Amino acid sequence: MNQIAETLQQVDRVFVRSRGRRLVYFAGCDYYRLASHPRVLAAVRRGLKTFGLNVASSRKTTGNHALYEELERELARFFHAERAVLVDNGYMTNLAVAQALRGEFTHVLMDARSHTSVADAAVLLGTKLVSFAHRDVADFTRQLRGLGKGARPVVFTDGMFSHDGSVAPLAEYLAVLPVNAALLVDDAHGAGVLGRAGQGTPSHCGVRDARVIQTVTLSKAFGAFGGAIVGSRAVAEAILAKSRCFTGATPVPLPLAAGALESLRVFRAHPKLQARLHSNAARLKERLRAGGMVLPDAPGPIVPLVPASPEEAEQLKRRLLAAGIHAPFIRYPSGPEGGFFRFVVSSEHTRGQLKALAEVLTHGQLRD
Repeated sequence: MNQIAETLQQVDRVFVRSRGRRLVYFAGCDYYRLASHPRVLAAVRRGLKTFGLNVASSRKTTGNHALYEELERELARFFHAERAVLVDNGYMTNLAVAQALRGEFTHVLMDARSHTSVADAAVLLGTKLVSFAHRDVADFTRQLRGLGKGARPVVFTDGMFSHDGSVAPLAEYLAVLPVNAALLVDDAHGAGVLGRAGQGTPSHCGVRDARVIQTVTLSKAFGAFGGAIVGSRAVAEAILAKSRCFTGATPVPLPLAAGALESLRVFRAHPKLQARLHSNAARLKERLRAGGMVLPDAPGPIVPLVPASPEEAEQLKRRLLAAGIHAPFIRYPSGPEGGFFRFVVSSEHTRGQLKALAEVLTHGQLRD
């Protein structure tokens, strides 16, 4: 955890170059490979030529720009929300919400395996923090009832968890939350991947509730950069008024905002992207289960594998490299403690590439 990962060179939509080798890439979070889409890249180049690099000022002073407001309108439209507020990056979204909500709640209930940005935001909220077992509705309910009369809680959780693609049971949480509570969903990985037309985890869970605050990053499914908070007008106004993350920061560089706007347009114009992503993920998981692997029942395009020993991890690394596949062994705060392999499917992987990965992971036991 004290070292930066090895350097990688992106070659094209599904390949990277590592240590002189061209390898199929089953990692990262660019689920549709929109970060290299020609239309998105062209929009960034046009934005740089038209607008320059950045506004060099806060949006609360002289740094506002019509492009930011257009992107916020399109994000609110995409997620069917009253308002969207653009911030510098996905990590900052939860911090901005915490600053805006500070003093409004008596307790924060947080999933024990939430992303580090969620945990940091929970501390920043400045109230009593109560952790509940990962995606455990029974423990969540026990902790909620233990807060006592007069409590006004806010719940912090990931939507789709990045380590295994599992989903928070949002409907079940909301069913027992009081009407004066709120539910912050860090939907960095769910936005664009889950739900109707990619609207994210709340949509996937069938949730439309004014208590929900959805935070998203534009650097994963949308392949761009920046973050946004989507929700009610009241939450948006609180962020603009009280969040120093918003007030004191220079906003997303304008060319990247132009790229994010174009990425949204590409995604909306090609609904088959989402269908292809889930078809690819289902095909890989079906092959792996047929080969004897036990996988979590999760809708995300992620396959986690925890080796039984360091020796087993090294053996799998060698087999993957021999098959021309790059999928590193990682250690991440919200993942398994000793590290794990996180295989990520994209909409752009071919059937042959999926088959090759499945054969490595099942020791070649699968046959057509």
